[in-house]
Amino acid sequence: MLENEGKRLVVKMHPKDNVLVALTDLAKDENVVFENETYVLQDEIKAKHKFYTTDLKKGDEVIMYGVLVGKVQNDIAKGSLMTTSNLKHAAEPYGYRDVDFAWQAPDVSKYKDRTFKGYKRNDGRVGTANYWLFIPTVFCENRNLDVIKEALHNELGYSVSDKYTQYTHQLLEAYQNGEDIDSVDMQLAPTTSTNRVFKNVDGIKFLNHQGGCGGTRQDSATLSSLLASYANHPNVGGITLLSLGCQHLQVQDFMNDLRKQNPSFDKPLLVFEQQQSDSEEQLIADAIKKTFEGLIEINKQERTPAPLSELCIGVKCGGSDGFSGVSANPAVGYTADLLVALGGKVLLAEFPELCGVEQNLIDRCVTEESAKKFIDLMQSYDALAHKVGSGFHMNPSPGNIKDGLITDAIKSAGAAKKGGTAPVVDVLDYTEIVSKPGLNLVCTPGNDVEATTGKAASGATLILFTTGLGTPTGNPVCPVIKVATNSVLAKKMSDIIDIDCGPVISGEKTIEEMGEDILEYCIKAASGEIIPKAVLLNQDDFIPWKRGVSL
Repeated sequence: MLENEGKRLVVKMHPKDNVLVALTDLAKDENVVFENETYVLQDEIKAKHKFYTTDLKKGDEVIMYGVLVGKVQNDIAKGSLMTTSNLKHAAEPYGYRDVDFAWQAPDVSKYKDRTFKGYKRNDGRVGTANYWLFIPTVFCENRNLDVIKEALHNELGYSVSDKYTQYTHQLLEAYQNGEDIDSVDMQLAPTTSTNRVFKNVDGIKFLNHQGGCGGTRQDSATLSSLLASYANHPNVGGITLLSLGCQHLQVQDFMNDLRKQNPSFDKPLLVFEQQQSDSEEQLIADAIKKTFEGLIEINKQERTPAPLSELCIGVKCGGSDGFSGVSANPAVGYTADLLVALGGKVLLAEFPELCGVEQNLIDRCVTEESAKKFIDLMQSYDALAHKVGSGFHMNPSPGNIKDGLITDAIKSAGAAKKGGTAPVVDVLDYTEIVSKPGLNLVCTPGNDVEATTGKAASGATLILFTTGLGTPTGNPVCPVIKVATNSVLAKKMSDIIDIDCGPVISGEKTIEEMGEDILEYCIKAASGEIIPKAVLLNQDDFIPWKRGVSL
């Protein structure tokens, strides 16, 4: 509920809340009028931060987004700034209870005949891109992948480093000519892909990683399942697999996981094992040649119309700020509700960032089995964190706190908004593949790259990534769309931001209007009509989770 008397100053996220969020910088002693009540500010309140709307005694509960987010550590006067010293994390206990959850789906009649242009795979799934994927079974092959990547990207038009190479060359020339290198200006031209040889191949991607051997066998088994899910991904048209030969993660282990996930897997799959090759040079040459032949074949595939129900969108937030739960996350949540109503799939992950909203999600689970699976995954994950002296309550980063996310429960309650309000149809453990239309929960860390890596593994074909501080995160096989919580960030980091939700803060657009705008962008991105900045910049981040403590 936003105040509309003159310039909007504050927002209240839920009728039960006893805090208000500042939408602009507010001065100490300033009188703020909201819903016919006047608040005299006891402190300077920066935009994105909160102040208390009532006098509080030590131990009193603080409510935001309608849920418990913390308890005050000392007596607090009405109008005081919320800080890490006067508020500590607290969350309600949770458990399964048989409730009747009713959902009012949004009206999607205007989208019922809409389509996107995607790549239809033989298993019936539809990709939003057509990538060739290089996979090493072990970190020993990373260097070979780097050599191959440089050769293929530079010659086939997928490199984004040309402007930096030219800039370095200009610096070198200036230095060799005895000139001042400060006189050399970097030409910040946008990255393009107009020089691609294979027009229907959206990229050649490489899954460099640090696993496959040397850790536990369980780590290698998890990695095998993860790599198989990427090979099986609907955005992947073909795969080149490089193996050393003696590592824990054997080629046959990978093949077994791949067939387990998709018994009818029929994409081009090229396998090269270095210890069976005549030389490293021969290995690389053979891999390049056979991959080139594979690229010729998958370049014959073309985009065709598909219903919006074939979209699978992951929702993620990173570099969050005090506006994340006010603008971008609720707007993405409305997009998620629209897609669910259309029969599509939505993936909400980051289990450490669901701390404090567990009961709401449990009550929305359509089956007791899913609810109890969620509870078990959350409790075992949190217990593991506590075992090493941490916990979900230690999730907010210094950047989060600086920009208004004081406790984990505040961060989590705002983060959960990006999943919308639909029923939870399934709960997936790490690397499990989504199969049910609707809202699915996926167990991953909150860590940006580990979470996006896990979402893509579960089948996301687009990821909506909200950020208030600016995060240059992408994914090798799933286009990542960056959604800014505020216009200052959108303008400052326009090279990585795709969508600006600042109009929600200023009152120019409603959450619903912004959510529809985001869906329109997704349709164009899924059709290849718009290329998200993360894709243009080759932000191909990939970090497998070893199932240890990562918040």
